[in-house]
Amino acid sequence: MTKPIFGLSAALITPYTTSGAVDLPKLARHAGSVLARGCDSVTLCGTTGEGFGLSFGERNAMYEAVATALPADARIQVGIMACAIDDAVAQSLAALDAGAAGLLMAPPFYMKGMDDDGLYKWFSQVFERIGPKLRCVILYHIPGQTAVALSPELITRLRKAWPGLITGIKDSSGDWDTAELFLATHGDISVLIGDERLLPRAMAKGAEGSICGVANIAPELLAPVIHSGADGRVLTELTNLVVSNPIIPAVKILVGHLAGDAGFDAVRPPLSELGADQKSQLLEAFDALMAPSEGP
Repeated sequence: MTKPIFGLSAALITPYTTSGAVDLPKLARHAGSVLARGCDSVTLCGTTGEGFGLSFGERNAMYEAVATALPADARIQVGIMACAIDDAVAQSLAALDAGAAGLLMAPPFYMKGMDDDGLYKWFSQVFERIGPKLRCVILYHIPGQTAVALSPELITRLRKAWPGLITGIKDSSGDWDTAELFLATHGDISVLIGDERLLPRAMAKGAEGSICGVANIAPELLAPVIHSGADGRVLTELTNLVVSNPIIPAVKILVGHLAGDAGFDAVRPPLSELGADQKSQLLEAFDALMAPSEGP
């Protein structure tokens, strides 16, 4: 029997109230919206969700709000971002105990230039302390943010030591050679692509889908690339538009634009919102790109 692919997961944005608290009802509504529009699952507390700046209590409240609002069989992954081993364990156990389908686990990111031996020990101690509840770990390779690369050799060592627990790799390097290397060395598990522009080529090489920010905006463009082999031309243009701006504020503005709710725009420091001119230019370009083409 063929194993189903991972599919499309929205790296959910985190909306805030005017006081700066997480807007839980708005988050839950948005999660339901992206699932209805083509996502196969949602991922909380990732990079696009500002998981690096969310407290332990906020994470737990977010999971409860989304899980309560979605159907019982909805698949929810949770991003794990911590440098301290105990913090990574606490985030992981809270998510797993609440019913998370899996963990998107970033490496420790404060110290740079760490070798594979040190990273192997860090992940191994996290896994050991989580214990028998551990399941469905997706390793998160995003060196542009963490400055800590996950080598194929490190992943091989971890998979050998912890058979069956690592079920995927999310490659957000934006580098085709890196994605191709992960596909060649670990194509028997779910290789997921974070840079939407590489997705059509990666799917043709055996990738299993994506956890990504643009899925907050246009799951209708992403799902056909993953499930039907679409070429993703408009998706590439949309991604280029998003990444020509500070990415997280741009994604949030476009979500709010589609929802008719500028309250989505807020970001948490140290991020800054786009200026009025930058926002206006982004929305004008987005509307032009997404406008239905006229017939002959």
